[in-house]
Amino acid sequence: MSNNFSNITSRLLLSIKQETFIKSIKKTPIRVDKLLTFFLLIISFISFSCKNNKSSVFINTLKVDAPFEMPEIKVPNFSNCKQFTITDFGALEGDIEKNTKAITEAFTKANILGGGIVIIPEGEWLTKKIHFKSNVNLHLEKGAVLLFSGNPNDYLPVVHTTWEGMECYNYSPLIYAYECKNIAITGEGLLKAQMDVWKEWFSRPKPHMKSLKRLYNLASYNKPMEERQMVNDTAHFRPQFIQFNRCENVLMEGVTINNSPFWTIHPYISKNVVIRNIKIWAHGHNNDGIDPEMSQNILIENCLLDQGDDAISIKSGRNQDAWRLNIPSKNIVIKNVTVKNGHQLVALGSELSGGIENIFIDSCVVVDGAKLNHLLFIKTNERRGGYVKNIYMNNTSAGKIKDGILGIETDVLYQWRNLVPTIERKLTPISEIYLKNIQATEVQFVSRILGQEELPVKNVVLENVTADTVTFQRAIHENVINFSEFLE
Repeated sequence: MSNNFSNITSRLLLSIKQETFIKSIKKTPIRVDKLLTFFLLIISFISFSCKNNKSSVFINTLKVDAPFEMPEIKVPNFSNCKQFTITDFGALEGDIEKNTKAITEAFTKANILGGGIVIIPEGEWLTKKIHFKSNVNLHLEKGAVLLFSGNPNDYLPVVHTTWEGMECYNYSPLIYAYECKNIAITGEGLLKAQMDVWKEWFSRPKPHMKSLKRLYNLASYNKPMEERQMVNDTAHFRPQFIQFNRCENVLMEGVTINNSPFWTIHPYISKNVVIRNIKIWAHGHNNDGIDPEMSQNILIENCLLDQGDDAISIKSGRNQDAWRLNIPSKNIVIKNVTVKNGHQLVALGSELSGGIENIFIDSCVVVDGAKLNHLLFIKTNERRGGYVKNIYMNNTSAGKIKDGILGIETDVLYQWRNLVPTIERKLTPISEIYLKNIQATEVQFVSRILGQEELPVKNVVLENVTADTVTFQRAIHENVINFSEFLE
């Protein structure tokens, strides 16, 4: 008899009130055979329930090569799970209410059965937010479009989420998974956001900046989450498109994403995440492609990224909030990614207060005309703390880059410089940065490293990192210890 079975049986027996049981004994002669039959029936029912609640999701393990000790990644496998097509739950093209209800009911049914695949068939299905449940695979068939409403009210009530590295209550991400395990988004279909309202919110007027300042102070003084309600008429904090928040064993494979109110794919405090064969086109403000934050054991491979901001931006929270959570981003492998537009191929920071380590970028391509600033850009400031170490980039090529191949800057504050003061000063140690076999056609510099005098950047190695044309200066360095460069 399993522990789960024993616990349920014990709770059931304890739930019988002693007085009632004794009275029934006094009034009714007990036949032992009937009492035994009664309890056997209860035990059979419990056994059946336990068996049906068992997860039908298999867990595969994936070995990933890296120049550091990389744990095997757990990947959910839904091949043994039942399918639930949303039209069987009343979905109707063009009817947002019926579609939202059908998707929710299909997710619930799949979750109750311990695993299931929610099928989005060919056609365009307008919907409100989607909230994941454990052991569910959202699968978009070829020709399927999930079109997400552009009405902010469709992403209420508020959920526990983040804004630029600070935890808060805000609009729900369009697809939101909170404390879920064994989940997936797969298929050949399209996830698309309506952008009319979100575009209006791209600007940062004074009321928005005032709300940013309020959240910064709430987070800096560790105020409880209940006080961090950021949905009002002036904050206009846009939601992420997809956020995996405190999740485990996550798979994204095959789908295409068009448009995003904010960051596109945001694994946050999550473990075991595989994102592969994904296409992203998102050219709005802050439209990063993929933003792993305080997350670990991640593989990103064979993706095509075309966005208005960083293609991949690895983060680990901002300032006091991240020091409180104390969760680094680590063990992240990025392979065979093609970038068509963006600011950086890979950025680390500037929200990196929890620390970033063990990052491997291999065999990536940035097409000519992508207008990137850097291939690898590490950015921090005097408020961040955290650390950066063990960063590897190999076998990567690019066309013309606006700035250079490697950039490390330790005084990047953007709009925050004059908006809010430095409440607590913590510098960021940066060390063990290795680039090998990197080629670009034209750059201003190969490496620009601007460390701080009291905490220099340490141990940077460039091996066969070249550009056909350097228009300004090959190396621009301040406060760097143990920089080495080798050319074939």
